[in-house]
Formats: sequence, C-alpha cells, structure tokens
Amino acid sequence: MCYAVSTTEDPLGPYYRYAFKRTLFPDYPRPAIWPDGYYVPTSTGDTVIQKHVCIADRTKMLAGKPATEQCIVIDGVNFLNNADLDGQSLPPAGAPNIMMAAGGTQLKKIFDDDGIYYWKVHVDWENPANTKAIGPEKIQVAPYHYLCNGQLTNCVPQPGTEQRLDVQGDKIMQRLVYRRVGRHESIVAAHSIATSAGGGGVRWYEFRLDKKRDPRLYQQGTYAPDSFYRWMPSIAMDKKGDIGVGYSFGGTPNFAGQRFAARLAKGPKGKLTFHETVLANGEAAQTKTLRWEDYTTTAIDPSDDCTFWYVGDYFKLGETGYRTRIGSFKIPKC
Repeated sequence: MCYAVSTTEDPLGPYYRYAFKRTLFPDYPRPAIWPDGYYVPTSTGDTVIQKHVCIADRTKMLAGKPATEQCIVIDGVNFLNNADLDGQSLPPAGAPNIMMAAGGTQLKKIFDDDGIYYWKVHVDWENPANTKAIGPEKIQVAPYHYLCNGQLTNCVPQPGTEQRLDVQGDKIMQRLVYRRVGRHESIVAAHSIATSAGGGGVRWYEFRLDKKRDPRLYQQGTYAPDSFYRWMPSIAMDKKGDIGVGYSFGGTPNFAGQRFAARLAKGPKGKLTFHETVLANGEAAQTKTLRWEDYTTTAIDPSDDCTFWYVGDYFKLGETGYRTRIGSFKIPKC
C-alpha cells in the first residue's frame, strides 16, 4: 500500500512517499484521516469473507520520518469504512475511530439486513499489542435489500444495449464522514438499496455519538423519487450540519450520469429536501464491462467548510471511454 503526503499546501508541490508491504492483498482501499493515523480498510479477496483495516502513523508521515503501519484482520464481515474527519473541530484527544459496515453477506446469498454495524478502533503506536477493533455492535435501522443483490452483478439497464451496469450494492460507500457541529458529533453514511418502485435508491444515515462514544441513529432516509436507479452514493456534511449526497443516476431511457441532492440541517428528519440537480447527463452506454466506476467521492472545500465537491464519471456521445466530471454546490446560508 503506497501513500503520498504533501509537504506544503501546494498540491503540485513535493510529497513524502511511503510503501508498506502487506501479507494480504489490499483490494478496494477506502482511505480515511483521523488525528492519530491514516486508516485504510481493504478486502482480502472477492471469494473470502475477510477484511482488514490498517493504520499508518500519520504524525511521523507528516514530518517525513520513518513510519510503520499496523493491521487488524477481521473475518466474517462486510466491506469496512473508517470515519473520515471533516472540519476544523477535532474529536477529543484519544477518541477511537468509528468503523462501520452494512449487514448481510453476499457470498452466502444474504442480501437483506436491518442493521448497520460498528467497531471502535484504537491504535497504540507505543505498544502495538494494544491496537484493537472492538465490535461489532448493531445499530437498528430500517430494513434494506442490497441493490442488485450486491457487487459484480448486471443490473442497471442502458439504452441501445443489453449490457447492464454494476452498482456495488452490498456495501457502505466512500466516504464515512465524521463531523463535529456545535455540541454534537455526527457520522454520516450512505449505500444503495432496492426500492419498491423497481429501481434503486440512496439510503443515507446520520448517527450521533453518545457520551460513551457509541454511534446512535439520529435520522435515516431513502432517496428514490421515481423508478429509475440511483446508486454508488457519496455523502458529506458542511460546517452547519447540512447534508449533501452525490450519486450515479441511470436506467432506460437514461444513460448513466451523475446527480446530487441535499438537505438543511434544520429540515424535516429523513428528507433530502433540496431538489435533485444534474451534474452530468450521460450520452452513451458503457458496453466494454459491467463495472461502473469503482467509487465516487464527495468532499468539503476546506477554504470555506461549506462547498461540496463531487466527482463522478459519464460517457459523451459517440465515445467508448469514461469522462470525469467534477462539480460543486453549496447549501444556502452556509
């Protein structure tokens, strides 16, 4: 696993570079930043129910010093995501990183669940034997069924071709976001689920940490305003507590493209109340492979802590390769 850490505020400037050898292949990494480390959960393969989370020594890497990586192997769990810190308000010193996963087990053909599962991950750089992940604990949520029964499946129809697209419907997607807003600490997450209208919807959650630093469900919603497919979501929260989520959109007669929706922090719970906005309309079908992207990402601009940036792929008319669209939006009054 390779890391590059910028040495200045200029992204085009120099970087400290690190490479850590792994005994298990680190597939599908989803990086997250926490005060005490860079957390990167990965999968050990498509045919085993085994995941691992590795933590790299952020303090030493920021200074360009020799650094180590500590790994924890976790069997029998879904794809993991570690809380990724946004904003200037930090968690309390020594607070464990919260790691979450959706329920179900695709390899055992279990596509339904009614929980989101969490671990508390603690890293000890002085005594690695103390590094551990405590869990899982279940958070009861509204029942869900994986969109398309999970990953590596033909699902979303496209105009003019029999090739359908994969949706990564078995997992919480990049990113799992931690945000401290006023007196409370929130974690937001999103994944793709099947809907009664026959397409796919974005299931999203806001959890809040209690006094024991356990996440508790504060609100949840499923965004599916019609029978088309919305999948591979990426969620974030601005400094006011407003939530924005970007996602892929498609289903015949629509080519796959990118859209986003949002809500005010003080809006009715469980609702994305700002109308859906198009970032990129697809103009052609993907016919070379069923895989549609592998990630999308929503990130908050640190210059104002309000602007949401989202990145996703689409096809232009007559082309057979991806283009990438990067766009931004802001919630009024932030």
